[in-house]
Amino acid sequence: MIRAFALLFAAITMLVGTGQAQAQNLFFFEDSRDIMGGGPGFFRPGMPSGSSPIPRTTVYFAGNYAPGTILISTAERRLYLVLGNGQAIRYGIGVGRDGFRWSGTHRITAKKEWPSWTPPAQMLRRRPDLPRHMAGGIDNPLGARAMYLGSTLYRIHGSNEPETIGQAVSSGCFRMTNEDVTDLYSRVRIGTPVIVRN
Repeated sequence: MIRAFALLFAAITMLVGTGQAQAQNLFFFEDSRDIMGGGPGFFRPGMPSGSSPIPRTTVYFAGNYAPGTILISTAERRLYLVLGNGQAIRYGIGVGRDGFRWSGTHRITAKKEWPSWTPPAQMLRRRPDLPRHMAGGIDNPLGARAMYLGSTLYRIHGSNEPETIGQAVSSGCFRMTNEDVTDLYSRVRIGTPVIVRN
């Protein structure tokens, strides 16, 4: 009996140690309130979050960033909105495919609801079949909201293809479901810093 208890304790210790090592490699570790529920602003796995395959979640966040900062990890395919007090909201995103990923720091310089889309010249050279301009709407590839990053061509925007969230599919922009991008849009303002890490 004592030996069985000792083996069980050793197994639990090993699993906890593995989990801690994994958490140290990331920006966050899970907030227990994600599972148990909590007050306003907390989201639980399984809570309705649009059709995103990656639920929006509040997590502990081990990073030294000011509240309101957006941190994007292209390797994780996650976007973090820093809340302060060691917490952040984590969103699933689609990122740039091979050859289109980038890193750097910018600020949100514009916000638009149901934005129109004009493909840049570089994209039209690759895809001459694309329309030259699309009015905003549900069929527009920028989705319900767009936040423009500095003077670049890149945006954080919605998508009418939720199955691409968590995938490397874009030309350098960051895709979110329309529900998630609308949530983020309501929480940030022009001037918000955006830090992109590979």
